[in-house]
Amino acid sequence: MGAVKGVVFDIGNVIVRWDPRLLYEKVIPDPAAREHFLTNVCTMAWHTAHDTGVTFADNRRPLLEQYPQHEAEILAWEHRWSEMFAGPIPETETAIEALAARGVPMFGLTNMSHETDLATFAMSPAFRHLRDIVVSARVGLMKPDPRIFELSAQRAGLAPGELLFVDDSARNVDAASAAGFDIHHFVDPAALWPALVARELL
Repeated sequence: MGAVKGVVFDIGNVIVRWDPRLLYEKVIPDPAAREHFLTNVCTMAWHTAHDTGVTFADNRRPLLEQYPQHEAEILAWEHRWSEMFAGPIPETETAIEALAARGVPMFGLTNMSHETDLATFAMSPAFRHLRDIVVSARVGLMKPDPRIFELSAQRAGLAPGELLFVDDSARNVDAASAAGFDIHHFVDPAALWPALVARELL
Protein backbone atom coordinates (compact mmCIF):
# COMPACT_ATOMS: atom_id res chain seq x y z
CA MET A 1 0.00 0.00 0.00
CA GLY A 2 1.29 3.46 -0.90
CA ALA A 3 1.18 6.67 1.12
CA VAL A 4 -2.50 7.16 0.37
CA LYS A 5 -4.67 5.08 2.70
CA GLY A 6 -8.20 6.30 2.01
CA VAL A 7 -10.42 8.03 -0.53
CA VAL A 8 -12.76 11.00 -0.11
CA PHE A 9 -15.41 11.21 -2.82
CA ASP A 10 -17.45 14.17 -3.92
CA ILE A 11 -21.05 13.08 -4.58
CA GLY A 12 -22.69 15.00 -7.44
CA ASN A 13 -21.19 14.13 -10.83
CA VAL A 14 -18.72 11.75 -9.20
CA ILE A 15 -20.94 9.04 -7.69
CA VAL A 16 -24.32 10.13 -9.08
CA ARG A 17 -24.91 12.25 -12.18
CA TRP A 18 -26.72 15.55 -11.41
CA ASP A 19 -27.87 18.20 -13.86
CA PRO A 20 -30.91 20.47 -13.35
CA ARG A 21 -31.44 20.49 -17.11
CA LEU A 22 -32.55 16.85 -16.92
CA LEU A 23 -35.61 18.05 -15.04
CA TYR A 24 -36.16 21.34 -16.82
CA GLU A 25 -36.06 19.78 -20.28
CA LYS A 26 -39.39 18.29 -19.19
CA VAL A 27 -40.69 21.30 -17.27
CA ILE A 28 -39.77 23.91 -19.92
CA PRO A 29 -39.61 22.23 -23.35
CA ASP A 30 -38.61 25.37 -25.25
CA PRO A 31 -34.78 25.58 -25.19
CA ALA A 32 -34.59 29.38 -25.20
CA ALA A 33 -37.17 29.74 -22.43
CA ARG A 34 -35.43 27.04 -20.42
CA GLU A 35 -32.03 28.70 -20.68
CA HIS A 36 -33.54 32.04 -19.74
CA PHE A 37 -35.10 30.50 -16.64
CA LEU A 38 -31.91 28.72 -15.53
CA THR A 39 -29.79 31.81 -16.24
CA ASN A 40 -32.04 34.38 -14.62
CA VAL A 41 -34.43 32.71 -12.16
CA CYS A 42 -33.28 29.41 -10.65
CA THR A 43 -29.57 29.99 -11.19
CA MET A 44 -26.65 27.97 -9.84
CA ALA A 45 -25.67 30.96 -7.69
CA TRP A 46 -29.18 30.91 -6.19
CA HIS A 47 -29.00 27.15 -5.67
CA THR A 48 -25.75 27.48 -3.71
CA ALA A 49 -27.73 28.84 -0.77
CA HIS A 50 -29.26 25.37 -0.30
CA ASP A 51 -25.77 23.99 0.19
CA THR A 52 -25.16 26.50 2.97
CA GLY A 53 -28.21 25.28 4.90
CA VAL A 54 -30.92 27.66 3.65
CA THR A 55 -34.15 25.71 3.23
CA PHE A 56 -35.87 25.36 -0.11
CA ALA A 57 -38.89 27.21 1.28
CA ASP A 58 -36.86 30.20 2.45
CA ASN A 59 -34.67 30.30 -0.63
CA ARG A 60 -37.50 30.30 -3.14
CA ARG A 61 -39.64 32.90 -1.36
CA PRO A 62 -37.99 35.94 -3.00
CA LEU A 63 -38.14 34.24 -6.40
CA LEU A 64 -41.85 33.52 -6.06
CA GLU A 65 -42.42 37.18 -5.21
CA GLN A 66 -40.32 38.39 -8.13
CA TYR A 67 -41.41 35.81 -10.69
CA PRO A 68 -44.97 34.73 -9.82
CA GLN A 69 -45.46 33.62 -13.43
CA HIS A 70 -42.82 30.92 -12.83
CA GLU A 71 -44.28 29.47 -9.63
CA ALA A 72 -44.64 25.92 -10.96
CA GLU A 73 -41.12 25.91 -12.37
CA ILE A 74 -39.59 27.29 -9.16
CA LEU A 75 -41.43 24.79 -6.98
CA ALA A 76 -40.23 21.97 -9.22
CA TRP A 77 -36.63 22.55 -8.04
CA GLU A 78 -37.56 20.96 -4.71
CA HIS A 79 -40.64 18.90 -5.46
CA ARG A 80 -39.08 17.14 -8.46
CA TRP A 81 -35.48 17.17 -7.21
CA SER A 82 -34.92 13.50 -7.97
CA GLU A 83 -35.58 14.12 -11.66
CA MET A 84 -32.35 16.13 -11.86
CA PHE A 85 -30.40 12.88 -11.51
CA ALA A 86 -29.42 10.51 -14.31
CA GLY A 87 -28.48 7.77 -11.86
CA PRO A 88 -25.19 6.43 -10.52
CA ILE A 89 -21.97 6.61 -12.50
CA PRO A 90 -21.07 2.95 -13.19
CA GLU A 91 -17.29 3.41 -13.22
CA THR A 92 -17.39 5.01 -9.77
CA GLU A 93 -19.70 2.35 -8.35
CA THR A 94 -17.39 -0.37 -9.66
CA ALA A 95 -14.35 1.33 -8.14
CA ILE A 96 -16.04 1.81 -4.78
CA GLU A 97 -17.05 -1.85 -4.63
CA ALA A 98 -13.49 -2.91 -5.46
CA LEU A 99 -12.03 -0.56 -2.87
CA ALA A 100 -14.46 -1.90 -0.27
CA ALA A 101 -13.40 -5.46 -1.08
CA ARG A 102 -9.82 -4.45 -0.30
CA GLY A 103 -10.82 -2.73 2.95
CA VAL A 104 -9.85 0.75 1.80
CA PRO A 105 -11.57 3.35 4.00
CA MET A 106 -13.83 5.67 2.00
CA PHE A 107 -15.60 8.89 2.86
CA GLY A 108 -17.76 11.57 1.26
CA LEU A 109 -17.42 15.35 1.12
CA THR A 110 -20.22 17.22 -0.61
CA ASN A 111 -21.80 20.62 -1.02
CA MET A 112 -25.42 19.60 -0.58
CA SER A 113 -28.67 20.58 1.11
CA HIS A 114 -29.56 18.85 4.34
CA GLU A 115 -33.07 18.49 2.90
CA THR A 116 -31.94 16.30 -0.01
CA ASP A 117 -28.86 14.46 1.23
CA LEU A 118 -30.48 11.28 2.54
CA ALA A 119 -32.61 10.86 -0.59
CA THR A 120 -29.51 11.35 -2.72
CA PHE A 121 -27.55 8.76 -0.73
CA ALA A 122 -30.35 6.26 -1.37
CA MET A 123 -29.69 6.43 -5.12
CA SER A 124 -26.78 3.98 -5.12
CA PRO A 125 -25.78 1.01 -2.98
CA ALA A 126 -22.20 2.30 -3.20
CA PHE A 127 -22.98 4.87 -0.51
CA ARG A 128 -23.12 2.11 2.09
CA HIS A 129 -19.35 1.84 1.84
CA LEU A 130 -18.70 5.47 2.81
CA ARG A 131 -17.83 5.48 6.51
CA ASP A 132 -18.63 9.17 6.93
CA ILE A 133 -20.05 11.90 4.68
CA VAL A 134 -19.43 15.57 5.43
CA VAL A 135 -22.42 17.54 4.09
CA SER A 136 -21.90 21.28 3.75
CA ALA A 137 -25.38 22.30 4.92
CA ARG A 138 -25.01 20.20 8.07
CA VAL A 139 -21.58 21.53 9.10
CA GLY A 140 -21.92 25.17 8.03
CA LEU A 141 -18.92 25.03 5.69
CA MET A 142 -18.63 24.63 1.93
CA LYS A 143 -15.97 23.57 -0.52
CA PRO A 144 -13.57 25.16 -1.38
CA ASP A 145 -13.26 26.55 2.19
CA PRO A 146 -10.04 25.05 3.60
CA ARG A 147 -11.81 24.36 6.89
CA ILE A 148 -14.15 21.78 5.38
CA PHE A 149 -11.18 19.79 4.09
CA GLU A 150 -9.58 19.94 7.53
CA LEU A 151 -12.86 18.74 9.05
CA SER A 152 -13.12 15.91 6.53
CA ALA A 153 -9.63 14.65 7.39
CA GLN A 154 -10.35 14.92 11.12
CA ARG A 155 -13.55 12.91 10.80
CA ALA A 156 -11.78 10.36 8.62
CA GLY A 157 -9.08 9.94 11.25
CA LEU A 158 -6.35 10.30 8.65
CA ALA A 159 -3.86 12.99 7.70
CA PRO A 160 -4.72 14.96 4.53
CA GLY A 161 -1.71 13.44 2.79
CA GLU A 162 -3.11 9.98 3.46
CA LEU A 163 -6.34 10.80 1.60
CA LEU A 164 -7.11 10.95 -2.11
CA PHE A 165 -9.80 13.54 -2.83
CA VAL A 166 -11.93 12.96 -5.95
CA ASP A 167 -14.05 15.84 -7.27
CA ASP A 168 -15.30 17.06 -10.65
CA SER A 169 -14.63 20.72 -9.75
CA ALA A 170 -11.16 22.05 -10.55
CA ARG A 171 -11.58 24.75 -7.90
CA ASN A 172 -12.33 22.14 -5.25
CA VAL A 173 -9.46 19.82 -6.13
CA ASP A 174 -7.09 22.80 -6.14
CA ALA A 175 -8.32 23.72 -2.65
CA ALA A 176 -7.91 20.13 -1.46
CA SER A 177 -4.38 20.03 -2.84
CA ALA A 178 -3.57 23.24 -1.00
CA ALA A 179 -4.93 21.58 2.16
CA GLY A 180 -2.49 18.71 1.72
CA PHE A 181 -4.69 16.08 0.09
CA ASP A 182 -3.70 13.96 -2.85
CA ILE A 183 -6.17 14.76 -5.63
CA HIS A 184 -7.88 13.34 -8.68
CA HIS A 185 -9.87 15.70 -10.91
CA PHE A 186 -12.84 13.60 -12.00
CA VAL A 187 -13.40 14.48 -15.65
CA ASP A 188 -13.38 11.12 -17.42
CA PRO A 189 -15.02 8.33 -15.35
CA ALA A 190 -12.74 5.78 -17.04
CA ALA A 191 -9.69 7.54 -15.58
CA LEU A 192 -10.70 6.86 -11.97
CA TRP A 193 -9.62 3.20 -11.88
CA PRO A 194 -6.09 3.89 -13.22
CA ALA A 195 -5.73 6.73 -10.70
CA LEU A 196 -6.55 4.33 -7.87
CA VAL A 197 -4.18 1.70 -9.25
CA ALA A 198 -1.40 4.27 -9.49
CA ARG A 199 -1.79 4.90 -5.75
CA GLU A 200 -1.75 1.17 -5.00
CA LEU A 201 -5.32 1.31 -3.71
CA LEU A 202 -6.44 -1.23 -6.31
